[in-house]
Amino acid sequence: MVRLTLIARTRDGLPLAEGLDADKEHEMYSYKSQAKGILKKMAASSTRPPPRMSIESGPFTFHYLIDGDVVFLTLAEKAYPKKLAFQYLDELQSEFSRLYGGQIEAVTRPYAFIKFDTFIQKTKKLYLDTRTQRNLAKLNADIAEVHSIMTRNIADVLGQGERLDRMTEMSNALSQDAKQFAVKAKDLYHQALFRKYLPLLVLVGVAVCVLVMKFAL
Repeated sequence: MVRLTLIARTRDGLPLAEGLDADKEHEMYSYKSQAKGILKKMAASSTRPPPRMSIESGPFTFHYLIDGDVVFLTLAEKAYPKKLAFQYLDELQSEFSRLYGGQIEAVTRPYAFIKFDTFIQKTKKLYLDTRTQRNLAKLNADIAEVHSIMTRNIADVLGQGERLDRMTEMSNALSQDAKQFAVKAKDLYHQALFRKYLPLLVLVGVAVCVLVMKFAL
């Protein structure tokens, strides 16, 4: 069954709406943190993430779909059919776009569409029992795109971002060190040239002075 639903803006991870049972909030706290971590990695990524993906995390699996600048993410038991999870997200996406499609860019505060939770809860109840006639029909439908949706592990998704962040920091640090080294090397080069040609400059200076004094006399 569906345990957690989060709708957010893709480019900055701003939460727009959420569906979570109050009596399950403590139990889902760590998974909610993981969900926000996934959204954070999406926002920080230099490339656009896949439009649909499943991410396994212990006994649960996150499923998300991206529509424009909005990501619809849900958490369900690992045994819950992927087809139904994405059908559920498709229904949320369709209604959310109909109601708020033109307002996403202007939103500045979190959970601006919290009232959408009513629709989330109503739709979630329709997907509780996978054995209902309605859901069996959806399971039997051949949804080709669901078969091709990538499945990854939460540690890979969040861990890769952390490694990339560290690599970026290291790259920036090395670049800064290289610039400082180049400046120091240039100074040392000038000093070496000065020391090398100083005796010659002194001799030339003395010779010029002698010639000037000779002609002056």
